[in-house]
Amino acid sequence: MRLFRSLTLYMALLLGANAALAADTAALKEMRTGDMKRLIVHSEPKPLTETPFTLADGAGTATLAEYRGKYVLLNFWATWCAPCRKEMPMLSELQAEFGGADFEVLTLATGRNSPTRIKAFFDEIGVTNLPRHQDPRQAVAREVGVLALPITVLIDPEGREIARLLGDAEWNSDDAKAIIRALIAEAD
Repeated sequence: MRLFRSLTLYMALLLGANAALAADTAALKEMRTGDMKRLIVHSEPKPLTETPFTLADGAGTATLAEYRGKYVLLNFWATWCAPCRKEMPMLSELQAEFGGADFEVLTLATGRNSPTRIKAFFDEIGVTNLPRHQDPRQAVAREVGVLALPITVLIDPEGREIARLLGDAEWNSDDAKAIIRALIAEAD
């Protein structure tokens, strides 16, 4: 795998940005095993919305543009969604291990989710390292094409969607961590 990544980076230097993108996409596709086989890797990055969402506890608004410069795993979820609730501790584990300057897990409760219920749920499962942001009118979800929950979108440092996974997944699995580790290594 390291030889493959080295060749990918070498090709990127020789052939330029478009070839690098194609090589990175191919490398990401090759890494999909386990639950990550369901990760849909786009052949070209897709632009994302600039629609604002509500920050935790109604403390203002933000947009996805504010997360540029790092890879983001954006998870659309809801307090009433059982699979969403199941994967939240796994997302927390991913953030604990990889969160920092190059990567962040961003959770966005979409639809009717009261801040009180979101906070109670996070307290109940002991999650303290994930944001409790909201998309109460599902504006961001609609713009991103979220038709069911959970949906997780991988965003590159330029703020573009590079992959998405429909449904829940074991985000703390070795398979998922290998993908995140490879993305972070690419950012360095």
